[in-house]
Amino acid sequence: MDRNSNLLDAALGLDDQSKQSTVGGQLILIEDCVEISGAFVIHHMVKRSLCSPNLSGYVIFVALSQPFTHYDRILRKLGCNLAVHRDNKRFFFFDMLLMESSGGDKGNAAESMLMELYGKIQNVVETISSNQNKKRVTILLDDFSLLEVAANGASYDVVNFLHYCQTLCAEYDCCLVILNHEDIYSELGRPLLLQIEYLADILINAEPLATGVAADVHGQLTVINKKGRDGLNGLVENFHFKLKENGIQCFLPGTQN
Repeated sequence: MDRNSNLLDAALGLDDQSKQSTVGGQLILIEDCVEISGAFVIHHMVKRSLCSPNLSGYVIFVALSQPFTHYDRILRKLGCNLAVHRDNKRFFFFDMLLMESSGGDKGNAAESMLMELYGKIQNVVETISSNQNKKRVTILLDDFSLLEVAANGASYDVVNFLHYCQTLCAEYDCCLVILNHEDIYSELGRPLLLQIEYLADILINAEPLATGVAADVHGQLTVINKKGRDGLNGLVENFHFKLKENGIQCFLPGTQN
C-alpha cells in the first residue's frame, strides 16, 4: 500500500501486516477543536479494529454524543456494518444517552454511574478473555468531555474511571481510544485536560491548516507517540488529511496534487 495513503496507520503501528499491532495496553487520546472534528479518527479505528485481516477483533464503544444509528450509517459508508458485528457479538455499544445510574443520593450518583459503566466494560472484556480468544479488544469513548458532564462535573471520579480502564487494558492487552475536545476547557478545567494528556501513550491532534483553508486539504494531524516505535524513543509525526465519502486520505505536506 502507498505510504501516503496509510500515514495514520503507520504512525499508530497498525500498518505492519506481518505482526500484531503494537497498540495493545495503550491509551490513545484524540484531541480536536471547533474548526476540525476528530470523529473521523474514531470511525477509522472502529473499521480497522473490526474489518482489517491482521487486526480483526472486538470493539466496545461508549457513546455520549450520538446514538447507534449515527455510527452505523457512517461506518456503512466505510464498508463496515456495525449492526452485523453487533449481532455477531463483536461490537458492543453502550449508549450513555439512555443509561441511568442506579445510585442513591445525588452526591454519589456520578461515582455510581461511572462504576456501573466500568462494570459493564469489564464484564465484556473478561467474557471475551475467558473464551481464550486471542483477538484484541478496542475500547472507544466518544467523547470524554461529555463524560464529565454526565458525571455532574465530578472530575475526580472521571479520572478514577480512566485509571480503572487503563488498568483493565494493561491486564488484558486492550487498546483504549478517547476523543476529547481540547478547546472547550477553561483555565479551571485545564488540570483535568493535562492529566488526560499525561496518561495518554499516543496523542493525536486534529487541527486546521496553519496556512488557512485549502480546497483539497481538510486539516492536519499531529501524532505524538511517547514510547516511540522501532527503537525510537518518542516520535512526532505531522501530515495532512482529506476526508472522503469512503474514508480518509493522509499525505505529507506538499505532496498532494
